[in-house]
Amino acid sequence: MKKYQYILLAAGSLFIASCNDFLTEKPESIITEEQYYKTETDALTAINAVYFFLNSGKIQTPYNTLFNTGMNMASDDEDPGPGATNPDVRSLAVQSHSSSNLRVYELWQQHYAAIRKANVVLNKIPDITFSIPANKDRILAEAKFLRALFYFNLVRLYGDVPLVTEYQNYVSAADYAIAKSPSADVYAQIEKDLTEAAAVLPASYSSPDVGRATSGAAKSLLAKVYLIKASLPLKLTENYQKAISKAEETLSAADGGTGNYGYDLFADYSRVFLPAYKNGVEHIFSAQMKGNSYSQGNSETSRAIYSAIPGLTGNYAHMVRFYTEGNDKFFSIYKLFKATDKRRNVTFVRSFTSPTNGRKYALPIVNTAVPNDSTPFWNKWWDPNNQAVTTNSEANVPIIRYSELLLIHAEAENEVNGPTTKAYKSINRVRTRAGLANLTQGLTKDQFRDSVYFERRLELTYEYQRWFDLIREKDASGNGILIKSLQKVGKNNVAPKHYLYPIPQTELDNNPLLKQNTLWQ
Repeated sequence: MKKYQYILLAAGSLFIASCNDFLTEKPESIITEEQYYKTETDALTAINAVYFFLNSGKIQTPYNTLFNTGMNMASDDEDPGPGATNPDVRSLAVQSHSSSNLRVYELWQQHYAAIRKANVVLNKIPDITFSIPANKDRILAEAKFLRALFYFNLVRLYGDVPLVTEYQNYVSAADYAIAKSPSADVYAQIEKDLTEAAAVLPASYSSPDVGRATSGAAKSLLAKVYLIKASLPLKLTENYQKAISKAEETLSAADGGTGNYGYDLFADYSRVFLPAYKNGVEHIFSAQMKGNSYSQGNSETSRAIYSAIPGLTGNYAHMVRFYTEGNDKFFSIYKLFKATDKRRNVTFVRSFTSPTNGRKYALPIVNTAVPNDSTPFWNKWWDPNNQAVTTNSEANVPIIRYSELLLIHAEAENEVNGPTTKAYKSINRVRTRAGLANLTQGLTKDQFRDSVYFERRLELTYEYQRWFDLIREKDASGNGILIKSLQKVGKNNVAPKHYLYPIPQTELDNNPLLKQNTLWQ
């Protein structure tokens, strides 16, 4: 008997379906995809299969390690550690990768596999009769939200990509040959999906459905889409105002918005990442991690832990990028945080306590510029209740959270109107929670922009955001910051072509209509 595993988000009172159910396929009675989708339970299974691509740890999925090994390590904040021996990962980290790089292909493949599942939902579920029609509408809206999210990642990474919005059940490989669509068309589809999803999705869910896409999540992601469209490389600056408006539809009244979603910042930054507080007031939308449950635990924790600590499973595959700053040859993002910044000691630890013998383990650095220096280890996905099997952390991965929405609002407001009172209020909400003083008054537009960029870097580090920011942020002259940012930390192979990933060679070989990105030819 063959078993298939799907996301463990239950349907609550909407459907009669157990979280622990499996789909079973009997060899003597094989059901094809065309025959399967007939009931409300089938519809639930179908939408859960799309969510599965957010959190599966059995294979690397975007929000469960793949963005790290395939993207984060290419940035100025992170590097592969000694435990990351994969040559594809190490080549990405120094920008020496090619179109044949496995991680380049996996990023593409995982996103399109998820999009195909979303298209199955949007094609098959309308024909199913529901006892409560609104439940069908909600599932279709969830599929649109998720499809938009996956296309949003693809268009930022690869630029023009094939835009597939119909169910594919073709016979021959030639049927799958699809040319790239202009990024403007991809963004138009993303906006359409999110707008339609926001109009249908509920504002919240009760248990056990908490964690599914909401109308607030759709609006927040749409605000981010508008900000990105206004940024490099598109520079469609009219979208800054759209980002402001959409953010203010979602921000709570106390922060100058009209949203009724109850979003807020946790008073304690650590609660953003601790499993005990998952899906709290700050979490707009997250990849739901299920520790020790069907390979859906967060796999990042063990990759950031120093190896050979009794009682802890760690291989130290993810580490900070060290570079020279003045006399300090071991400078890193850790040292960009002020000592008074409450985020620093949540984001990093400098030693681990063995649950077996109670001893502390650290990795000292012989650094004449900083006496008693030691290695900082990433700590955001630490699960204090799951130390025995750190590969199955319960810690969710935030995809968009309230602090980022505040920073989106601050950035867009500054671009349209300069550093207004509204812009200062939004960024200072984030700084105040971090224990920092309000941002200096009287900044120029360029200075305020740089302050928002820096706040994003500290607030969102190790959350799969930095690479996306490097390819869209600009300096005071309007030029991109990617090349100079990577050169500053010694990643000197960086070139203009790295603003986009190459189209995977496997896809080019299989699809004669697909063309390589220009600078990668």
